[in-house]
Amino acid sequence: MMRDTCDETFELADFLPYLLNQAAEASGQEFQTIYKGRYGMLRTEWRVLFHLGIYGRMTAKEIGERAVIHKTKVSRAVQKLAARRFITRERHAADRRFEYLDLTTAGRAAYRDLHEVARQYDARLTSQFSDEETALLRSMLKRLAGGR
Repeated sequence: MMRDTCDETFELADFLPYLLNQAAEASGQEFQTIYKGRYGMLRTEWRVLFHLGIYGRMTAKEIGERAVIHKTKVSRAVQKLAARRFITRERHAADRRFEYLDLTTAGRAAYRDLHEVARQYDARLTSQFSDEETALLRSMLKRLAGGR
């Protein structure tokens, strides 16, 4: 088999996007098992749930902009969460194109449960670093994400 010798110094294992992807996959698997196992949610669904739990009543457009999720993915997540009775949908009185989303009692309970799991999981992940390393890691990741 012939190797392309364009750049002998390039190491995939040191390529930052590759490392970030590997870290995201490794660090997210256990939490995914929990929200999927307990509530049958996919990643976009728990992200929508968390945005409503943290910020309160919002539109799907606001969630998509804040969470940087494509509008079709937000729309699918909203449909699934509404079908599970985790959120309510209320049309805007003056502009029927918009609807406000909010958590139901069941949605708030799921949010509180997963919020505590996420808090504990985050503490476990960061326990392998000093407080200074954790703060630096969070700062650098936020910078790479465009200041979010």
